[in-house]
Amino acid sequence: MSKPLNLLIVEDSDSDAQFIVRLLRKAGYEITFQVVDTTEQMRDALQLSSWDIVISDYSLPQFDGTAALKVLKETAPDIPFIVVSGAMGEETAVAMMKKGANDYLMKGNLARLAPAVERELRDAEMRRARRRAEEALRQSASDL
Repeated sequence: MSKPLNLLIVEDSDSDAQFIVRLLRKAGYEITFQVVDTTEQMRDALQLSSWDIVISDYSLPQFDGTAALKVLKETAPDIPFIVVSGAMGEETAVAMMKKGANDYLMKGNLARLAPAVERELRDAEMRRARRRAEEALRQSASDL
């Protein structure tokens, strides 16, 4: 049984984006995706569609993972963000996590991609459920 996934990919390499899609399809996801590589394209994609997760390359010619994460946090802070890179050092990865990225993976070793996506989707749903429960509790307390 395939699991639906709305995936926004921030990537300038079509072959890398297609590889990510293939890996996730192989893991059982039925993917609807869009690839963006500029700030404007990302803002438009976030406004026009609902995304489950964003997977972003760290280094692009006109845009980078840090800028993509900033756009996401300004627009849709609850969507999980995973950084992938061919040459990101440990210090950069830690800095991205401190800025709000949920995980990072090296392009040369994407074996953790599907498990990371699964975990981040589950964690995001738990955060939404907790927020709904807290809101319901606040509402019921105010009704008393």
